[in-house]
Amino acid sequence: MPELEGVFIPVPTPFRGEAVALDRLKANLARWNETALAGYVMLGSTGEFPLLTEAEKDAVLVAARAAIPRGKFFIAGTGTESTQGTIRQTRRAAEIGADAAIVITPHYYKKGLSQPAAQIRHYLTVAEASPIPVMIYNFPQNTGINLEPETVARIAEHANVCGIKDSSGNIAQAAQLIHLTPKSFHVLVGAASGLLPSLTLGSSGGILALAVLAAREHCEVYSLARQGRWDEARELVHRMLAVDRGVHGHHGIGGLKAALDLLGFYGGPCRAPLSTPDGDAIEDIRELLATAGLL
Repeated sequence: MPELEGVFIPVPTPFRGEAVALDRLKANLARWNETALAGYVMLGSTGEFPLLTEAEKDAVLVAARAAIPRGKFFIAGTGTESTQGTIRQTRRAAEIGADAAIVITPHYYKKGLSQPAAQIRHYLTVAEASPIPVMIYNFPQNTGINLEPETVARIAEHANVCGIKDSSGNIAQAAQLIHLTPKSFHVLVGAASGLLPSLTLGSSGGILALAVLAAREHCEVYSLARQGRWDEARELVHRMLAVDRGVHGHHGIGGLKAALDLLGFYGGPCRAPLSTPDGDAIEDIRELLATAGLL
């Protein structure tokens, strides 16, 4: 199994009309395979996983397994609101051939699920039942629940819990996670702006939506940092910041998909109720990509 270190991307799910465009998914992956990306997260937030049926999720994972080479890490999003449902999805992902599962924190019943004991119980039960390693997915902006570093450290004691995607955007929290967890536990940040500072603290890398558009650039940031060439890495990060703010930050998943279309990938529409920018917004995105040297 490849190492859980480096730059990963959360892969957007392409749609054609009401259907998932599996052929376009495979074509996009073939292009990303030509880069130094360490691997892929399928069915993450950027993949619009809450908007897919179970049958569609299966189809996405099957197509991804066919397109992702064994030298790159294949991570499947399997989190649901129930522990039982998460175990079922995780076992199915393992059957299809995923290398690991990434599990978002259940959050609908916030009062009960904000309690560390409930969080620990959920993740440990999933990890114990899973045939593949489990990653924690902490995304408080979407779930309304932040997994505290002490809680993560307790979950990380389980041998089948391999790491966390921390999308809190809090570098101080990332530092605590790295400090409190074993060296075998991989802390990956979920924001491109946090990649470089997190690497100085000892993170394993990042799962970055911006790298969907700039895979080579973010792999280069990672490589430069590992070589101690911090000034060069910082210069490259600064060149990408406007794209991060103006495309993904302002337009969300729809902005990423519009930018993919401009870059010669297939982005296509989002699934309703999400929307995709058009008109003047497309021209703004085009200008941002050109200024960053991506177009």
